[in-house]
Amino acid sequence: MLEPRVYLIGAGPGDPELLTVKGHRVLTQADVIVFDHLVHRRMLSQVRDDADTIDVGPAAPQPMEQDAISLLLAEKVREGRSVARLKWGDPFVFDSGGKEALFLHEQSIPYEVVPGIPSAIGSPAYAGIPITYPEAGDTLTLVRGDEGETSQPAKVAWSRLARIRGSIVTYGTGPQLGAMLKALQRHGRSPAEPAALIYHGTLPEQRTVEGTIARLERRVRRRDHREPAVLVVGRVTALREHLRWYDTRPLYGKRIVVTRARTQARELVSRLADLGADPIEAPTITFTAPDDPEPMRSACRDIATFDWVVFTSANAVERFIHQLLSGPGDVRDLHGVKLCAVGPATAEALARHGLRTDLVPERYRADAVATALTALEDLTDVRVLLPRADLARDLLPTRLREAGAKVTAVTAYMTAPTDFERDGAPDIYRLLLERRIDIVTFASGSSVTNFVAALGADQARDLMQGVDVACIGPVTADVAAKLGLEATIMPEQYTTAAMVDAIVEHVGRSAARDQE
Repeated sequence: MLEPRVYLIGAGPGDPELLTVKGHRVLTQADVIVFDHLVHRRMLSQVRDDADTIDVGPAAPQPMEQDAISLLLAEKVREGRSVARLKWGDPFVFDSGGKEALFLHEQSIPYEVVPGIPSAIGSPAYAGIPITYPEAGDTLTLVRGDEGETSQPAKVAWSRLARIRGSIVTYGTGPQLGAMLKALQRHGRSPAEPAALIYHGTLPEQRTVEGTIARLERRVRRRDHREPAVLVVGRVTALREHLRWYDTRPLYGKRIVVTRARTQARELVSRLADLGADPIEAPTITFTAPDDPEPMRSACRDIATFDWVVFTSANAVERFIHQLLSGPGDVRDLHGVKLCAVGPATAEALARHGLRTDLVPERYRADAVATALTALEDLTDVRVLLPRADLARDLLPTRLREAGAKVTAVTAYMTAPTDFERDGAPDIYRLLLERRIDIVTFASGSSVTNFVAALGADQARDLMQGVDVACIGPVTADVAAKLGLEATIMPEQYTTAAMVDAIVEHVGRSAARDQE
């Protein structure tokens, strides 16, 4: 448990994975989270379920001025609560963190500072620009920017700054960046010197514009240019040609919707992000305990009487193990009981509990489980426990019973639709309407059904025109087809890892066709 105090945490320049280890620890334990619009929303998925999250940015329902934010922080600590104050970049680098810390000091409110990566450091690194380099000068100058719509340059000694041999980095909007570039030229910096503008640094939509000081000045001084950017001036920008890495990844810039339950989506989201995509979490399904837990409890108490336990999902594994350990027994009761997993992800879930699988079919689907079991042994009078979802199809237990097995199918968990528009997800309808989504992924038939229901059946078909549909397997693809969505991406192996590989292959083929 954290002590009642304010933690001024640097959230980094955008990428939620750039949060420090200490920042993550505080964020996951704090009672109250105070953040603004520049903090990535995926970072908030790590907070406790019972923690209060307060948006104080300009886009919040009730945006706050700086003094009100400082008062809020003090008030929450006086209530005996720990507060994680997420600050874009680093709290003490061109930010209001110093003001907030001074206010807390004057109010005798305990606080700590958890440094973060400033945008002036992180954005150039993601753009492939080392802001210091041995042959490019021995100085690095950070200039304060972001002064709103002013066209006046920061109040620094430009005549001296222009003569310093080294790199200059600042952050601001078009008018001020133009004023800075003009001031540098006016005081002796060569108009032909290389420079770069980095927009949306460290995020999947990051883009970098290279040019000379003179060319970039003409670009940002246009009246329609108000977008903020990190500006890097110096010979180091020329190294981007050789060192760029972030925007060359195979899924760079692709917006991909992940419809899996939030508890299961982390691996898929992380993998897509690592490959350069912008994963948008829009969970269409949630898992809950069964309405009547007694059949599951009874099966766990009598687990030693079964010959096989067949798991058709990782979620079934977790629910089964939880029930087994919450009763009078433990995993030792599984001695002599053989375990079957529908696929490698389910087998990995068992392995995390120290359990090895006796059978994983070559094809990762329910009918293949029945085929593999009957090929392995005579199932006459063999007792099979099948813990599964409440909405699971009857195909598997039917096939096993036809082979002579005595099947006990119990509800391990229940599935329910989630209104992703109210679950912290972006406005999926609007993003589809504006053609800002490239791919939607589905890992189950229920996720397709709920996604279409949330959008409306007729609207879904129209909105999904031109959007690729990635389905984990043919069963899911069949559900999608019945609802008017054609699966354009489907892996040969029915796992999320294979689905990501199929997405990469599909995007690569599309890019190659576009270049022809």
